[in-house]
Amino acid sequence: MSHFETDAIRIGSSKSNQREHSAPLYLTSSFTFDSAEEARAMFAEEIQGNIYSRYANPNSSELLEKVCAAEGTEDGIATASGMAAMFGSIASLLQQGDHILASRSLFGSTHQLLTRVFPKWGITSTYGDISDIANWEKLVQPNTKMLFIETPSNPGLEIIDLEWVGKFAAAHNLILVVDNCFATPYLQQPAKWGAHIVTHSATKYIDGQGRVLGGLILGKSELIKEVQFFTRHTGPSISPFNAWILAKSMETLAVRMDRHCENALSVAKYFQENRDLEFVKYPFLASHPQYDLAKKQMKHGGGIITLNLKGGIERAQRFIDQLQMISVTANLGDSRSIITHPASTTHSKLSEEERAQVGISDGLIRLSVGLEHQEDIIKDVENALEKSR
Repeated sequence: MSHFETDAIRIGSSKSNQREHSAPLYLTSSFTFDSAEEARAMFAEEIQGNIYSRYANPNSSELLEKVCAAEGTEDGIATASGMAAMFGSIASLLQQGDHILASRSLFGSTHQLLTRVFPKWGITSTYGDISDIANWEKLVQPNTKMLFIETPSNPGLEIIDLEWVGKFAAAHNLILVVDNCFATPYLQQPAKWGAHIVTHSATKYIDGQGRVLGGLILGKSELIKEVQFFTRHTGPSISPFNAWILAKSMETLAVRMDRHCENALSVAKYFQENRDLEFVKYPFLASHPQYDLAKKQMKHGGGIITLNLKGGIERAQRFIDQLQMISVTANLGDSRSIITHPASTTHSKLSEEERAQVGISDGLIRLSVGLEHQEDIIKDVENALEKSR
């Protein structure tokens, strides 16, 4: 099969002997063996099969088959959360004394991993500014082993040139890890540009309805083998139920993302000249500084918009409190539109200087545009802007 929508629906539908049309849910912690010899051979990895749901489960295997096909990767691991995927993708492939070069604009918890968790184990990191990629050559150290980026970034919506970064990583023999959460495999496939590992918080768009947690680490088989060893013995495994939900959600990812992107572009265009806003930022808005690059490597612009309100944090809080329909929560990628104030929530652990470096001002609002009617989303934002003046 060659079409994303068909593959996402038809690939990997696990079947039992009951002839069901939809994949069953395998709520079991372990699996039985036909003989002692079969058990020995499976543990010795001489034959393949399910052993224990911490290792693999038919539901997680179905999910992985779908997302690997979507991303164009060879193999993968499903984890209990997006941050388990971020942690596992780094911890499994690096060791004491190694160095990470990362794009400066990262999700707040990923920043905490790089600056507070991994240094305890002798793994250091340096940030590079994507607006000055010519300077990145100077940031590579003799012990640099990994290049970690987000594109589009959370929440600044900065776009990194995947073609350039793929060639850069290859030239310096670096493991290139791309957090593809905002774009999803429907809008962007970093592996085709040279990424060795692609990560996701499947909690977001892959679920799409704010129901379950999950993470994905996808990539080249030789690297995923290392990740498998790490995750099997440290235990950040996804539950069969969550994997089942996410595998079903993959079937509707394309149609949902088409609607998210259509809505987001309409909302961004409507508010780009609003007098209450310093600016509106969206990858497929012509005013975005990397608009041409976004068009080059993304199918559509995604479902996230940033609004920078005049009046700082006080105005931003008044605006949020006046919303009637849009949810106030730290999630994104839901069928429901969501507002988040990054400076006081998701990125609050960053210092004021660190937030400024990644473009997070006190007035910045992250709007995850949902699947509601465009006019209802626009009306709620417009009314809240008026009432917050």
